[in-house]
Amino acid sequence: MIELYYWTTPNGHKITIFLEEAGLPYQIKPVNIGKGEQFDPHFLSFAPNNRIPALRDLAPADGGAPLGLFESGAILEYLADKTGQFLPLQGRARYTTLQWLYWQVGGLGPMAGQNHHFNLYAPEPLPYAQQRYVKETNRLYGVLNRQLEGRDYIAGDYSIADMACYPWIVPHERQQQKLEDFPALQAWFARMRARPAVQRAYARADEINPPQAAPSLQGNAILFGQTAETLKRHS
Repeated sequence: MIELYYWTTPNGHKITIFLEEAGLPYQIKPVNIGKGEQFDPHFLSFAPNNRIPALRDLAPADGGAPLGLFESGAILEYLADKTGQFLPLQGRARYTTLQWLYWQVGGLGPMAGQNHHFNLYAPEPLPYAQQRYVKETNRLYGVLNRQLEGRDYIAGDYSIADMACYPWIVPHERQQQKLEDFPALQAWFARMRARPAVQRAYARADEINPPQAAPSLQGNAILFGQTAETLKRHS
């Protein structure tokens, strides 16, 4: 059994997509980050960065105590190796997949995340920051579009690279991007959205956290502006 500590963010969706695709038994443990539940001592014991997603494998391959993991990229790689699915075991195909996974973790996610922050959540408009991240998001869409030309999926076969990238393209309108400007990316997006496991993953999200009209100001205060002292108060 897998325990998934999860909230309905792009990084959280990556893992539910994998688990639905792989058919692994799992239990969602909601962590409402707008209410500060990411500072619960139990959660921090295996997710010291106080971010979701995190995972506990209650039956790891070594037969030992439950294995806790944080960081969505590491979780995807672990689950792929555990199941033997969606990541080649060796050779060039493995590293092609991993480089695009890391590209998402180190580039697409953080840059699109800053795009979201300065355009949707910042208490005052900062035009330079807004333009900086909208343009960088646009550049990254172009990189992904070029990779997808002539391919159904990012690394050739469907993989954890696709699972990692898709949730960060779902909010393209909020990122001020037009999918029609990126034809190969647009076709891939439609292909991903049509997958039954992807649809099931997003249905789980709606069950746990129904869409809201606007973010909570109290939630924003919890999410943004954290310091080392914030974590110390909850330790």
